[in-house]
Amino acid sequence: MEEIKVLTPSGSIGSGFLEDSFEEGLKRDPHVIAIDAGSTDPGPYYLGKGVSTLGKDAVKRDLELLLLARQRKKIPLLVGSATGPGTKSTLDWTIDIIKEIANEKEIHFKLARIEGDIDRDILKKSFKDGKIKTFESGKALTLEEIDKSTNIVAQMGPEPFIEAMKSNPDVVIAGRAYDPAIMAAIPIMKGYDRALALHMGKILECGCMAAEPPSGFDVILGTIRKDYFLVEPMNKKRKCTPKSVADHSLYEEKDPLKAELPGGVLDLRETVFEQEKDGITKVSGTKLLENAYTIKLEGAKKVGYRTIFIAGVRDPIMVSQMENVLALVRENVKALFSQIPESDYRLLFHIYGKNGVLEDLEYVKDAKPFELGIVAEVVARTQETADSICAQAGHAIMHIDYPGCKANAGNVAVLYSPESISVGEVFEFNIYHLLEVDSPTELFPISIEEV
Repeated sequence: MEEIKVLTPSGSIGSGFLEDSFEEGLKRDPHVIAIDAGSTDPGPYYLGKGVSTLGKDAVKRDLELLLLARQRKKIPLLVGSATGPGTKSTLDWTIDIIKEIANEKEIHFKLARIEGDIDRDILKKSFKDGKIKTFESGKALTLEEIDKSTNIVAQMGPEPFIEAMKSNPDVVIAGRAYDPAIMAAIPIMKGYDRALALHMGKILECGCMAAEPPSGFDVILGTIRKDYFLVEPMNKKRKCTPKSVADHSLYEEKDPLKAELPGGVLDLRETVFEQEKDGITKVSGTKLLENAYTIKLEGAKKVGYRTIFIAGVRDPIMVSQMENVLALVRENVKALFSQIPESDYRLLFHIYGKNGVLEDLEYVKDAKPFELGIVAEVVARTQETADSICAQAGHAIMHIDYPGCKANAGNVAVLYSPESISVGEVFEFNIYHLLEVDSPTELFPISIEEV
């Protein structure tokens, strides 16, 4: 084929996209609709719990538009990291929504499912065989951490998608995937340059974030040819410029000239970004430095339960000595809960208006805020303990006596009733490592069904 056109509606299913832009993209007769549906950006809770990062109504709206478009154009739809962490549970949830839509709209298609969960026994064997390597955190993995993880997934490359496409499915729904792999799979399968296909996927993965003005909620089209690819927003109000496309090539990369991926490194040292015509950018020259095939592992473990208390302070006396006030609150809590080991809980304060975002890294030292937002947070072994300690901390904040205090109450405005809010389970990432594999498809089972 002279070219392959890949249409990407947005940065993620459930985040929404403009229907007019999508229709414009469909007019270009794309060969495939490919879209990401997950990320670790929202934090470890969703992976640890195995739940979607977005609500059903939003996900169903996007999937319905995509499935109906696929039905009309008779082209494949590829979805990766469904829908959030890409666990088996979220994959099941996504496919249930797809089947619900198919039943309501009376449409039928062949569906391929690719799972991305990693079995602990397989992981332990790989660990003992020395096939797991440290990654960005630099922290070595242990067998204990593997056991503690509630869910473990691996970012599949394009190969499992290509393998699934051998059965000619209409729809492919996959677990956790390397984002560009979703867009690159069909071009690679059709024989296009792997480096260019993966680089194009990297540009398309976040929708129109590679355009000016940027948006993760708008539609972009990638067209790959023999020696280059083109990227173009489907909204006339946006443009892909050499700068905007080059900027997005650096997205989430520690090295501006090299991007790590399953099976190699994208080498951008000779990449050329050119304005093809207004709103369209041409990219060429990207190379692939191949190495041992590794996939990124992601795991999360439960570390306790969280309760929060939110309030605002405008009393200038209290504002001026907030550190002292919080120290008094900590002493109050420690004295009242002396029977609970301090190792069983953490009491944290986030003060917005003063170091609330950067905390110890804050470089503005002479700010003089007139009001502050206080978020007290307790993480403990049980929800009951977290609730009790947070309630006491909130009570102390409202009534603590501090030097110069003019009133023994009413100095703090509490945002909610109940004052303490039970948030629930707390997770943290404990696996973020690379696994060397013999085959890019060996860990990702594929099943086919008629819907």
